[in-house]
Amino acid sequence: MSQIRRVSLAIAVVAAIGASYGLGRHNLHSQPNTKAGRHVLYYVDPMHPSYKSDKPGIAPDCGMQLEPVFADQLANVSASSPLEQWPSGTVRIDSAAQRLLGIRLASVQKSGATRNVRVVGRVVPEDTRVYRINSGADGFIQETHNDSVGTRVKKDQTLATYYSPEFLSVASGFLAATERVPGSVGTDGSRTMPFPGAVSKQGVSSLNGYSDRLRNLGMSEVQIQRIADSRKLPENIDVVAPTDGFILSRNVSAGQHFDHNMEFYRIADLRRVWVVAEVDENEASYLRAGDLAKITLNGAGRQLQARISDSLPQSEAGGGTVKFRLEVENSKFTLRPEMLVDVELPIRLPRAVTVPLDALVDSGAHARVYVERGEGVFEPREVETGWRFGERVEILRGVEPGERVVAAATFLVDSESRLKTPTVEAPPVSAPDSAVSLPEHVAVAKAVPVPGCSVAGDSRTAGSPGKSLALPAPCAKKVRDDPSGASARHPGDGVD
Repeated sequence: MSQIRRVSLAIAVVAAIGASYGLGRHNLHSQPNTKAGRHVLYYVDPMHPSYKSDKPGIAPDCGMQLEPVFADQLANVSASSPLEQWPSGTVRIDSAAQRLLGIRLASVQKSGATRNVRVVGRVVPEDTRVYRINSGADGFIQETHNDSVGTRVKKDQTLATYYSPEFLSVASGFLAATERVPGSVGTDGSRTMPFPGAVSKQGVSSLNGYSDRLRNLGMSEVQIQRIADSRKLPENIDVVAPTDGFILSRNVSAGQHFDHNMEFYRIADLRRVWVVAEVDENEASYLRAGDLAKITLNGAGRQLQARISDSLPQSEAGGGTVKFRLEVENSKFTLRPEMLVDVELPIRLPRAVTVPLDALVDSGAHARVYVERGEGVFEPREVETGWRFGERVEILRGVEPGERVVAAATFLVDSESRLKTPTVEAPPVSAPDSAVSLPEHVAVAKAVPVPGCSVAGDSRTAGSPGKSLALPAPCAKKVRDDPSGASARHPGDGVD
């Protein structure tokens, strides 16, 4: 009876093995169907997983069919999978070692960036609000009136007086013209009667001509009207302020003789000023005219609002910067020319794929990051970078949003990756290249046997002038150290 039970048990075991084999065959044949519709990342050589190909085909080294690598396979890789199936340089660092080394991870993000850039600016007057007072004739200064540099002046305020003979002759013609123009003021204050039309037009033309000549010479409208009202020649010419503002420069003094077209004063209206600053040329492209900025006075802590104007067309040679200017309302005259201020500019960058700056390993020619591909598995990835702004850097190609990269202690991961990367062996050096070349006048006398080494090569070259004797490095050292002298020198060769 026990024999029958043993036979039954054996039959059951064989049936179980057969069922298991059939199920495995079914799963094997059904596996391609489960891969239908899955995304293939690349194809690898089953014998050498470091070899990748974008297309299916035959492995060049072993002739085997390339195997596909699917996206979900990489996403679900476990920490126990062998590193041979990963790209060259991939490293595995367990969580305990990561905490010990201070390795931190950060997500790849796609978002815009807004950051305030701080630069130093210089206050300058707005060029359309700067007035230069020049002389229109030769003369000399009689006196000046409260005209120091930096003094605030009012429009039509007298700054200096001077004498010029050319003014007197033109002013005399102006007075004569006013006597012939209808409606002009007489000496007694009464109005003269109009002349006939032709005479009246000629008189008006003459009066306008003399008025223009006085203005061109530098006489103010106030003084021209005073001459017309008083009917008297002026004893001197007044230099008056053309606008409310501050005196920026003064080039005259009492008793000074001056020539035609000399600059007397330079006056600026500082109710609105410019602030000129420089920014990096990469950041300048994101500045927009009309954007608001903040001006902070050094040491005072007071802030003023400014508006970005057009960028200036010049920049410092070789400096990589671009000049720009801001318009600032200065009704209380807080800002003065040549004052240095702090400028805070808002820079808004477009949406882009970015990683922390510390995640990037940049050697100059190449840049890479280390992407987490599994629990403790980090793959080196070559990337192409764009703008760098603050603590973020734009990645144009190489990573996708949602992936995680090493963002702290990256250099330690990079060092480990370089150690794991196989080095390319140097090609073997041929015998003639490693041979010891001797001058023509030095001949090898004889081959001296050296214990522990053998000289390979053509023995016919020994003792022949101009030939080379190839010695392995250990043999060459022993020959040099041989006190008996292994070679004979030509007499008079000058070698000690």
